[in-house]
Amino acid sequence: MKFYNREIETETLQRIERLSKDNAQMTVITGRRRIGKTTLIRHASTEIPFIYFFVGRKSETLLCAELTEIVKDTLGEELGTFNSMSKLFSALMNISCRRNFTLVFDEFQNFAQVNDAFFSDMQDIWDRTKDNSRINLILSGSLYSMMNRIFDDRKEPLYGRATNRIKLQPFTINTLKEIMSDYHPEFTADDLLAFYMVTGGVAKYVEQLVIQQAFTKEDIVKSTLGYGSYFINEGKDVLSDEFAKEYGNYFSVLSSIADGYTSRGDITNTTGVESGGYLAKLETVYDLIERSKPYLSPEGTRNNRYFIKDNFLNFWFRFVYKYRSAIEFGNLEYVQQKVLADYETYSGHILERYFRQKYKETGLYNIVTNYWERGNANEIDLIAVNETDKEVVIGECKRNPKRISLNVLQEKAANIQAKQKKFSYHFIGLSLEDM
Repeated sequence: MKFYNREIETETLQRIERLSKDNAQMTVITGRRRIGKTTLIRHASTEIPFIYFFVGRKSETLLCAELTEIVKDTLGEELGTFNSMSKLFSALMNISCRRNFTLVFDEFQNFAQVNDAFFSDMQDIWDRTKDNSRINLILSGSLYSMMNRIFDDRKEPLYGRATNRIKLQPFTINTLKEIMSDYHPEFTADDLLAFYMVTGGVAKYVEQLVIQQAFTKEDIVKSTLGYGSYFINEGKDVLSDEFAKEYGNYFSVLSSIADGYTSRGDITNTTGVESGGYLAKLETVYDLIERSKPYLSPEGTRNNRYFIKDNFLNFWFRFVYKYRSAIEFGNLEYVQQKVLADYETYSGHILERYFRQKYKETGLYNIVTNYWERGNANEIDLIAVNETDKEVVIGECKRNPKRISLNVLQEKAANIQAKQKKFSYHFIGLSLEDM
């Protein structure tokens, strides 16, 4: 698959590379697994020697041997034998005082399992050497909680050391349309919605569907839930390291949210787990869910809903984790039929998410959200606000445009208009036809 999108990120990394010719750079790149961090880093590398090193969970001596071999092949530098990654990093920093090169540590957080003293040693070496160094150091990691702790916790040695921070996001909607146009030009709106529903713009998932030539709604469901599918174990593979021994309770909470239980009380009732602490960590530590409150609600309101931010994980918990018993004894066709039977209802919620993301990506609005009142009354799918121009777009999202009534939508928005009388309001209906 060709390289898509990422123009801004590529330009940023190439600018940093140029800066490293005169001053040492430490760039931290984060993003969920499979988002395309490594591909981006390789793609953006241009003019200077490039050392890529994946930090595996191996002995420190083995890692040192692997890295010294790569350095020899790339830079032609004979470093000798090391059994300490700290001493090897120090040697590389010394080389960077006379040579400009890129050094990538991929899955950087794994050094915590290799030697937890490495971060402190690295900080000391960096502080002593960086002013004379011309290294382009890139530290990439996919464990969000661990990477944030390493670089954002004031108590951690590498706090404040990064000169650049990049958080890689999924592909935009326009990029997904471009990919579908390249590989399946006759795609329908429902095909695009299914493609968005499963991949959420995550590069690896897009690539898997392209490889499988799965571009129609039916083929996407079969590919995702077929025998030997890459996707079956993916949710557990992505999250097991994050949650460690507590993954059972976290999975129960996420499964409940994916099943449509979005209030804290409902989540607690359906799981039997006191969910408050788990929800807080899922939001702030793991960045997996978002807490949404109705537009214009005051801070501190308890009228909150929780949503899984990642489309694929939402799909995985809703259908794979929920029907894992059927999957374990090979009844995959049963699960596929469950998805297709529930498709119109489930994809209707994804359609709402699609249009909210689409409005965010226009760059015209500083608030894009939704609205509801106590008891789930007067639910509105889309609120897009430009506070500078005092304009509000209020939208109803339905798969079938015939089910949209703008008169009813205006009635639902009466309380919003009463609170903000100086704003102008535009009421729109959005359906599959508008994708």
